[in-house]
Amino acid sequence: MESLSFDVTKKTLALTRAELPVPAANEVRIRVAYSGICGTDLHILDGSFPCKRSGLLTLGHEFSGTVDAVGSSVKSLKVGQKVVVDPNSGCDTCDYCHGGNYHFCDAGGINNTVGIYRDGGWSTHAVVPENQVHVLPDGIQMHQAALTEPLSCLAHGWDKINPVHVGLNVLVIGAGIIGLLWSCLLHLHGLRKTVTVSEPQEKRRNMVTKLDLDYEVKSPKEVKEGFDLVVDCSGSGPAMEAAVPLLRRGGRLCVFGVASPNAKLTIEPFQVYMKELNIIGVNINPFTFPKGLALLKAMGDRYLNYEKLGIKVYLLSQYREALEALKRGDISKAVFKLE
Repeated sequence: MESLSFDVTKKTLALTRAELPVPAANEVRIRVAYSGICGTDLHILDGSFPCKRSGLLTLGHEFSGTVDAVGSSVKSLKVGQKVVVDPNSGCDTCDYCHGGNYHFCDAGGINNTVGIYRDGGWSTHAVVPENQVHVLPDGIQMHQAALTEPLSCLAHGWDKINPVHVGLNVLVIGAGIIGLLWSCLLHLHGLRKTVTVSEPQEKRRNMVTKLDLDYEVKSPKEVKEGFDLVVDCSGSGPAMEAAVPLLRRGGRLCVFGVASPNAKLTIEPFQVYMKELNIIGVNINPFTFPKGLALLKAMGDRYLNYEKLGIKVYLLSQYREALEALKRGDISKAVFKLE
């Protein structure tokens, strides 16, 4: 087995080889096909996002593949099935889990994520619990399936911000991969001439144009007030702070991008009161993974074309090149091909 191992203490990444892991009774081993690099992974690598506290960790929480071994008690899956992994789970015993909010669970949620606290998909093989594995519907390509996890997070965000009517003036902040996917999601739901994408980098503004959504694309300095909804995909405190005055009365700010734990946001409470503003946080994908799979099928090649989205595929051995391209903004996303 070949993996990218992250030394949590030293903050170093290296290509390593090891014996194939043997799945426990309730686990499944997956031969990974495609595994994405998320913005959260970059924050983990630079030490600004929490993860496993010590030892070695295989990152990668967005991956697709084929079942190649199952534990003795596994009943729902069999060798040879094409699957995708939901990296998140709960303890199923606390009040949050019993209330249907496992993403708030202290022992689960983001605190037990595959690829963040448990070894994930930056590897030729990954072992995960049976109940976190979903069989791919027919007609979905394996490389597009690697986008299921982020799409499932968008599905949770969509549920949180609805209703979103055709005709609403919407601002999407940031044209990285998440901003691009949000733009596509809005277009899929019928929003056409009333969406603006704000992005400081010209390279990324050009990526929006390639998607042929007929949206306005502007630098932040060009954006004027008058929005009913702002979806922040940048994770930038200053960007969100600047967006609040752009909202109309009754406007909503959706905080979707993952900010640094140290970022601050200053808001005038009087404006929140006068305009009846709403701030909506979105945290991962509680029970929305099937919706992510449905979005894969609905969006298809029209929206999930790697070239148009600025996604580039790399071998695991090209990880340095992939990370540098992401940091330079040359691409919106990097995906490892392991099959």
